[in-house]
Amino acid sequence: MDNLYDLLKIIHVVSFVFMSVPLFNLIVVAERGKMGAGFIYSIDRYTENIIAGGAPRCFVFQATVGITGVLLLVYGPLGFEALWTEWIIATKLVLLFVLIALLSSVHLGIQPKIESLISGLDPDKPLPEEAASILKPLRARRKKLAAICLFIVLVIIILGVQVYSAYSNLLTLMLIAAAALFARRAYTSGNPHGWV
Repeated sequence: MDNLYDLLKIIHVVSFVFMSVPLFNLIVVAERGKMGAGFIYSIDRYTENIIAGGAPRCFVFQATVGITGVLLLVYGPLGFEALWTEWIIATKLVLLFVLIALLSSVHLGIQPKIESLISGLDPDKPLPEEAASILKPLRARRKKLAAICLFIVLVIIILGVQVYSAYSNLLTLMLIAAAALFARRAYTSGNPHGWV
């Protein structure tokens, strides 16, 4: 049983690592921005393919995190009741559902609208003004939601390392503030130099 529990922990943690899709989408958007503000069909089509392709992967990683998290409770020392007796675990679960809702909003609401706009364009003609006026706010909203998702993923990780040994409230708040700053920086610049 110890091997199963250890395996579940590894799968759980690795799935969180792979949920870094919002960070990489923000990096892709920042790199796209370096190529100019105008719509360039081939570049924008490629960018959209990368961003749209991340959502199904992220759903799988979110499901894996949720399932392994519950199994860790069932097979671990805390027990299933920790879902309602341990605030850290309850908060992580609620934040996971928020992530799923935000990703669903992007994948089922925003992305199809962007896709329908781009798929109807002629690659050899400039972007019509009407399409640009719709496309720009959709992309801006998606970018904001990616930054929020990145922040939530970081908060879940900060709380996750405290499941068995909680940090002081001050340190936890400082780490959450650092996560907010990092997500904000990824939103504004794509973190071109990593942490720096």
